[in-house]
Amino acid sequence: MNVLVVNCGSSSLKFQLINYDNRDVLAKGLCERIGIDGRLVYEPKNGEKEVTEAAMPTHVEAIQMVLDALVNEKSGVIKSLEEVDAIGHRVLHGGMKITNSVIIDDEVIKVIEECADLGPLHNPANLMGINACMKLMPGVPNVAVFDTAFHQTMPPKAYMYGIPKEYYEKYAIRKYGFHGTSHKFVSKRTAEFLGKDYNDLKIIVCHMGNGASLSAVKNGKCVDTSMGLTPLEGVIMGTRSGDIDPAFVEYLCNKENLTVSEVLNILNKKSGMLGMTGISSDYRDVSAAAEAGNQDAINCLEAYAYRIIKYIGSYIAAMGGVDVITFTAGLGENAIPLRETICKAFEFMGLEFDSEANNCRGVEKIITKEGSKITACVIPTNEEIAICEETVELVKGK
Repeated sequence: MNVLVVNCGSSSLKFQLINYDNRDVLAKGLCERIGIDGRLVYEPKNGEKEVTEAAMPTHVEAIQMVLDALVNEKSGVIKSLEEVDAIGHRVLHGGMKITNSVIIDDEVIKVIEECADLGPLHNPANLMGINACMKLMPGVPNVAVFDTAFHQTMPPKAYMYGIPKEYYEKYAIRKYGFHGTSHKFVSKRTAEFLGKDYNDLKIIVCHMGNGASLSAVKNGKCVDTSMGLTPLEGVIMGTRSGDIDPAFVEYLCNKENLTVSEVLNILNKKSGMLGMTGISSDYRDVSAAAEAGNQDAINCLEAYAYRIIKYIGSYIAAMGGVDVITFTAGLGENAIPLRETICKAFEFMGLEFDSEANNCRGVEKIITKEGSKITACVIPTNEEIAICEETVELVKGK
């Protein structure tokens, strides 16, 4: 069974064509500069990367180019579009109305539209991809895999904010959490990798990339996560501030004569590592500056790790212990010193860190010593495979 996995941004579109039966990625690529001029990067399995410059006024033209590439005589990986059995879409926000992956119909589209104010940058773009696929491939089932879905098992004590309840009732203002597809995939894979029962484990997943979030997964269910109503809440990130006193918004508006939207733009796009250092939003650049003695970079890296350590500590308390701490995503899979700093903070709880084992990148590996009371490990994430699996599960169960 072949599944086309689509992840749409406002001016970009990532895709993978995956053979579900053997989890084989037949082709992958990216459409970018949609609505500007258009560029397709296409990479077939065992083939050379191809770059095509062509007009993409809308996502319809972008999807059409992807479909043409998949079946072209030179580097196509399928003979006809009839070999695409389903399409899985990553969708940011389903609010409180959709708490699982679903086959897309008119009602689902309506909910995605209604949640656009909760995900203004993502939901409209996700809809563009959905509508384009439905137009170009009528009859092929489309599935929405929501970024917020995995976290909807959180209890009210974890997702409710200390605000007047009327705003929760009127506007559904609460913690939702994001990176859910990754957290679900990685937490399940952690149990499989360790040969343990997923429903009998306390796992903390540290999804650390340019965007970063943590989740507490107890007995197979998410009980808390660091991101909130939007992806701005939580730990320090590449360009996002993470947790901050909300009074900062009014304070800076008054001091700098800015609008609320302008301050939120600062918190989302000009803060985090970029804002703290003035160097870069990329951990590697900040790390290099720290090694060269840049004090701002040193302070930033220490604050970054410290926030993550605090969240892990709070989740250990919330779950009444922890069995496994799992690192994933760009930094989680590759930032060796960062993992060491975080793990060593929990040696007092019986975590026996293995520095030699930790010298790894992008592979599944246990980085604690045998007999450690807390296991720490690295599990690479694979959101596309996770979306593919959820899509097949729904389509086959129709």
